[in-house]
Amino acid sequence: MDNRPARLTLAAFVISTVLGGGNAIAVRFSNLELPPFFGAAIRFTAASLLLFLFVFYRRLPMPKGRALLGVLIFGTLQFGISYALIYWSLLEVPAGLFQVILALTPLLTFFFAVLHRQETFQWQILFGGILAVAGIAIIFRNSLSAEVPLISLLAVVLTAACFAEAIVLFKTFPKAHPVTTNAFAMGTGAVILFIGSWIAQETLIAPRLPETWMAVGYLVLFGSVGAFVLGLYVLSHWTASAGSYLLVLMPIVTILLAAWISHEKITATLLIGGVLVLVGVYVGALIPPDLFKGTG
Repeated sequence: MDNRPARLTLAAFVISTVLGGGNAIAVRFSNLELPPFFGAAIRFTAASLLLFLFVFYRRLPMPKGRALLGVLIFGTLQFGISYALIYWSLLEVPAGLFQVILALTPLLTFFFAVLHRQETFQWQILFGGILAVAGIAIIFRNSLSAEVPLISLLAVVLTAACFAEAIVLFKTFPKAHPVTTNAFAMGTGAVILFIGSWIAQETLIAPRLPETWMAVGYLVLFGSVGAFVLGLYVLSHWTASAGSYLLVLMPIVTILLAAWISHEKITATLLIGGVLVLVGVYVGALIPPDLFKGTG
């Protein structure tokens, strides 16, 4: 039996996790100089243009009809609304804390998949949800004492919900090529973010600092083109909830990178709350349901 497709999907999963783990840190550096909505907009504009060049070069098929509608809805949730919240929340929320809260995405994905009748409900999800919420409560308490605004934390939770719904809807509509899907979706997100920048009356400036150019370059090439194309490749081969599992591992990558690059402290409260979130997501979305049925 040829296991190459399964190995390729797993490899894409691992690489996407590592690349995505650095995104929150790069956004923090980008936000030091660029207004948040504008910074996100130029990121996805550049990434979309690169992807469209590849689409035209390889003559990849364009989405039509319901497939195109699905791509545009996916882009609105995944890259428009979500990243407006991400860039804005990361003005206040440390990168490690951000990724730990975002680890709720797989659990929310499972709930939304049940609501959309893509997957069946299991009682273990409820138990996992209780553990995850307990972890979030611990993290919130620590963050409030650290003067992280509650509204910024809630924005991260809403981001997780948008990601989850985008993943489920991606599985609902007819499939398009991962590169073409991201090209259209990121372009849609960029338009929404430019509108958000105009509404917020942001000052549009070109990056001047080397650190900003490095951060934007990483976000365009690795954090957008690389991570999301691989992520959609994984999602095309796995279920919606399974395809979101990479967000369980991203916090580990982000916290380690943040401690090394940004010198962010790894507190005991963050570790305890983070472990509860990850265990909750693992129990709610990863453990096979058979383990909860007993041996009989």
